[in-house]
Amino acid sequence: MLLQRLQTVFLGLLSLSLLVSPLTAMSFPQEPTEEIDVTAYGIESDGAVAQEAEGSFFDGIDAVMGKANAGLEYVFFAPIPLGGDRSVPLLVLWLVCGAVFFTVRMRFINLRGFGHAIQVTRGRFTDPNAHGEGEVTHFQALASALSATVGLGNIAGVAIAISIGGPGATFWMIMAGFLGMSSKFVECTLGQKYREVRPNGQVMGGAMYYLSRGLKKMGMGGLGAVLATMFAILCIGGSMAGGNSFQVNQSLNAVQETMPWLKDNSWVYGLVMTAGVGVVIIGGIKRIASTAEKIVPSMCAIYVLACLYILGINFGHIPDAFGAIFNGAFNADATFGGFIGVLVVGFQRAAFSNEAGVGSAAIAHSAAKTEHPVREGVVALLEPFIDTVVVCTMTALVIVISGAYPGGEMAAEAAPYVASNNGAGLTSMVFGSQISWFPYILSVAVALFAFSTMISWSYYGERCWSYLFGDGSSMVYKVLFLIFTFLGSIITSTNILAFGDLMILGMAFPNILGVVLLSGQVRQDLVVYWEKLKSGSFATYK
Repeated sequence: MLLQRLQTVFLGLLSLSLLVSPLTAMSFPQEPTEEIDVTAYGIESDGAVAQEAEGSFFDGIDAVMGKANAGLEYVFFAPIPLGGDRSVPLLVLWLVCGAVFFTVRMRFINLRGFGHAIQVTRGRFTDPNAHGEGEVTHFQALASALSATVGLGNIAGVAIAISIGGPGATFWMIMAGFLGMSSKFVECTLGQKYREVRPNGQVMGGAMYYLSRGLKKMGMGGLGAVLATMFAILCIGGSMAGGNSFQVNQSLNAVQETMPWLKDNSWVYGLVMTAGVGVVIIGGIKRIASTAEKIVPSMCAIYVLACLYILGINFGHIPDAFGAIFNGAFNADATFGGFIGVLVVGFQRAAFSNEAGVGSAAIAHSAAKTEHPVREGVVALLEPFIDTVVVCTMTALVIVISGAYPGGEMAAEAAPYVASNNGAGLTSMVFGSQISWFPYILSVAVALFAFSTMISWSYYGERCWSYLFGDGSSMVYKVLFLIFTFLGSIITSTNILAFGDLMILGMAFPNILGVVLLSGQVRQDLVVYWEKLKSGSFATYK
């Protein structure tokens, strides 16, 4: 059994190496994922962002990661021609096409299933006395998945996206959020459909299970095994860096805005984060879900209320802000790369924020207690709406009203933050200009959002680790995860941290391919479920 697992892991690693190794040997321009034209702000930049001190132990690793990142970026963001000199990055096109396909195939479940999703989440169809298979409730599964997505991307990433793409990027970000709801529905339904329940009640599920078991059922077992292994390897790497060290590093940068002494004592922040994460993740999904269901709603509420307050005191500027958003969405000038540039920035930020199509959320939702896989998929479609349509849009509106973009009223103040890609600092500055004391609240929010993201990604990585190496090895993963948590506070090597984010994005390639092949099964299950719902066959309790 172990030999078979190792052989499968080897095939997955071989597939990845064949994809990346020829590319890393080539010479690629070292460009950031989101290109920032700082000249639009009237300043110059030498391109140096968060470089590690010369002679550091991590310099060599960082240099190697730089080449690997260049190769991955060359593949993931390969320009797909759209005619003329216009193009769209491969990964963005892959995610968007997948979302459009699922939306049409599921007959716009993102719209017609929205009301039912709210009813299911609040417990209308949940028997309080039932003891079915699963480890968490619908709401806890939703909170766990949201805790992995609602965070720095909403606070920091959106600010930079508006600075790059202008106000119009907000419109396309919202549209991508709506389409992403369908992707989440399909992948999380499959997560429930093909999960495994251990004799002790522990649930094992996620993309690695529906890719391997689902495709095997369709006579494509070899393809399913390779896709599942690729997904698991990418998820483990992404959880260690992008879902862990990167979160510590970026949240530390934000907290330092109000606690400057941490600049010389960053290890203290790392130690606190490591201890807090350790206490939670050792307890497994039940403790993670219990923590997430408390942190996520409260912090989302505080953040959204602050946004609403700022929008309230600037109520007269809201019509102009929406006018700038709609005008910029379809009539963007060369400052923001034109129409296609704005569209790509909006879709890219939404995809990176809500992770629809990446397959990560299916791991959390597979642990929910339900007799109907479709029902959990319906719950999951709320995530992109909350994450992107609500939280990201709140941030975007505040940034647009403040004018913190090229040509806006606060362009000069925003320029240093944009030049260094410091989205959290930019958001803090903008909010602070409206509410003097809010940067302190934002520091706490960023730290808690980062913490909630880390505990959820630890579960994602641990499930994938157990899939590859067996349940008994999960503690090895948790120890490694905690080591990377602490390292996140002392490593500033940009390439090491960016590598994890690229691995998370890479999960979309095997996941969407497999989900498209399996979507017919979900469509059939949805038709049956919807007929029962409309006929009143399901018992209600609230």
